[in-house]
Amino acid sequence: MLVPKSTEDLEHILQNDTKIKVAVDGVLRGKYMSKLKFLSAVSSGGFGFCSVVFGWDIQDAVYTRELAISNKENGYRDVLAQVDLSTYRRIPWEDNVPFFLVSFLDPVSLKPLCADPRGVLRLACERAVELGLKCVAGVEYEYFNFKETAETAAQKKFTGLQPLTLGTRGYSLLSTQPNQAFFNELFDESIKFQIEIEAHHTETGPGLLETALAYTSALRMADNAILFKFLAKSIGMKHGVMASFMAKPWGNLSGCSGHTHVSLQDSSGVNIFAYSNAQHPNGRPDAAFEDTKFISLHGEQFLAGLLDGLPDVMPMLVPNINGYKRLVGGAAFWAPNAVTYGYDSRACSVRIISPPSVPAAATRFEVRVPGADMNPYFTLSAIFQLGLRGIERQMKLTTPPVSTFQGESSRKEAGIVMLPCSLEAATERMMRPGSVAREVFGDEFVDHYGGTRENEVLLWNQAVTNWELERYLELV
Repeated sequence: MLVPKSTEDLEHILQNDTKIKVAVDGVLRGKYMSKLKFLSAVSSGGFGFCSVVFGWDIQDAVYTRELAISNKENGYRDVLAQVDLSTYRRIPWEDNVPFFLVSFLDPVSLKPLCADPRGVLRLACERAVELGLKCVAGVEYEYFNFKETAETAAQKKFTGLQPLTLGTRGYSLLSTQPNQAFFNELFDESIKFQIEIEAHHTETGPGLLETALAYTSALRMADNAILFKFLAKSIGMKHGVMASFMAKPWGNLSGCSGHTHVSLQDSSGVNIFAYSNAQHPNGRPDAAFEDTKFISLHGEQFLAGLLDGLPDVMPMLVPNINGYKRLVGGAAFWAPNAVTYGYDSRACSVRIISPPSVPAAATRFEVRVPGADMNPYFTLSAIFQLGLRGIERQMKLTTPPVSTFQGESSRKEAGIVMLPCSLEAATERMMRPGSVAREVFGDEFVDHYGGTRENEVLLWNQAVTNWELERYLELV
């Protein structure tokens, strides 16, 4: 598909279209625009978009403590939405309507808004470019699917929902047969929508699927990741299926992950995490630990930076109340709750994927902390900013890999740091003076994004749940 680079290219590409869809933000809000209005917006550098999308929560309620970008004082003014022509694609299940993503600028200074998800990730990628590097990534989503609609789920008060399939059948060829049309359309429509898929299969849980998105540049990966959620929910609606990326919808089962794979390439496209030296077939002699002997020194520094800052950026990887319940069970539920790493280990926060299990060129880190409810722009920006900080500071690993300790006592002896166990604790840590998050992302971003998470915590603390009623109403 031709990527437009000018208004003239757009006029040619859109010659048979009457409307265009544009989308914004981490929960993908957007609207149709007439072709005339769209072309005018592109040629003039952007169009006005109500800033309230930065001033309200996922349920369209304004934040209890108003934040700087959008508030009553500034009248919820417009900000400048700038169309990114490189994001052009068409939505196959919406009559092939043209589709673009936008980024947001301050209408006065014309600088990127501090909390614009695409802008935040773009800054991380630009930091890599300054070092002669390119950020590349891949995302794997796990998501439960229900034989429900939004209406039936609400009527049932979100309890007793019927999963699309029964049983816990990971990698099952049989379980997809009753829902082949839905299962196959997810894959096929993704390709048409220019979201390349590496793998697509059932996972261990009732109605649970996993889809691995193909490795690409970090910003393109984040676009594909957020758009895959939109695709899965949209295709599901056609088939009477509700696809859910909630991190932990079942209390007694594993949750839904958003495992994120990352690496860096140099200007020649060579993976700088890779270590391949014929003189040292048994690995790098100066590796900090046995687990890191087949990653490069830069890879080790990136890993050290990531581990050092991980506890301070948790809301960027796990943004919602429910996401921390996915982490409570730790390794027993295939979800990490501590700052750990290891070679090819799914029991830790960062899995090292390197030779001998893969070719050197495929060396990468799999960050296993995020759930499927993550905002991929913030998740990738946090990972790359922390890792690049590690390279720039030539940081060293200070704790051993998981292969060297077993059990709680040995973990404490090794000095393993536990991750925050709630959104409240994670937000407090991120927002405290001198946090790594403030150093890397700046006060303006941390104050805004942290404020949105404080709002979520406040609403949760005010809520009275069914669990409380069932446990206490009669007996206390």
